[in-house]
Amino acid sequence: MAGLTANGASAIEGEDMELAGASFCADLSGALYWSESRLLCVADLHFEKGSSFARHGRFPPPYDTRATLTRLQQVIARYNPRSVICLGDNFHDGDGPARLPGEDRHMLLAMQRGREWIWIAGNHDPDPAIGIGGQFCDQIGIGEIVFRHEPCGAGATAEIAGHLHPLARISARGRVLSRKCFASNGRRMVMPAFGAFTGGLNIRSRAFQSVFDGEVFMAHMLGATRFYAVAAMRCLPD
Repeated sequence: MAGLTANGASAIEGEDMELAGASFCADLSGALYWSESRLLCVADLHFEKGSSFARHGRFPPPYDTRATLTRLQQVIARYNPRSVICLGDNFHDGDGPARLPGEDRHMLLAMQRGREWIWIAGNHDPDPAIGIGGQFCDQIGIGEIVFRHEPCGAGATAEIAGHLHPLARISARGRVLSRKCFASNGRRMVMPAFGAFTGGLNIRSRAFQSVFDGEVFMAHMLGATRFYAVAAMRCLPD
């Protein structure tokens, strides 16, 4: 695993993943593509997180939205999906859509042309927003699979969710490496955060044990050119 780097520009290989009998392609950007439905899914974009911090006296570089949009644009060009589902926390706060710069808004709306675009409500952005296009809903079911923001865990037969920003830590060649990951047991999946300024929650935390009801699940870690699948129980705690 010495070749692992932060997920992003050099991504060239996806990984096939099964969920409730359906076949998906996990992309190294952190997106998920369902070819049968021509559906692309991303989680936790957190647009305008930088400007949200600036309102509270913290001043990170104000380019997070553009960076996230650029990566999303690249993924859409790669798969040409018919539908896009954004799994909540699409903006970092309720005023984020109003702060969205005009060029970034134009870029977002241009990506939506000719395709269905669904915004799932998250805990950061629970209300429908004006001027960002698309449709708004709390969750959406396609076949047996429910797409939602917060995973339900026990009782959910097949779901794809975000919210938890899964992160896996491993020891490799004397170093400890931390990488975003897809967490899945074949029936439930928690997607990595797609946003540029998003951190992560260790998959050894109790929150993931609740999601997977104590069952064995895998961390599919995002590397530079490929995925690395590791049993969650083998990953390091914080």
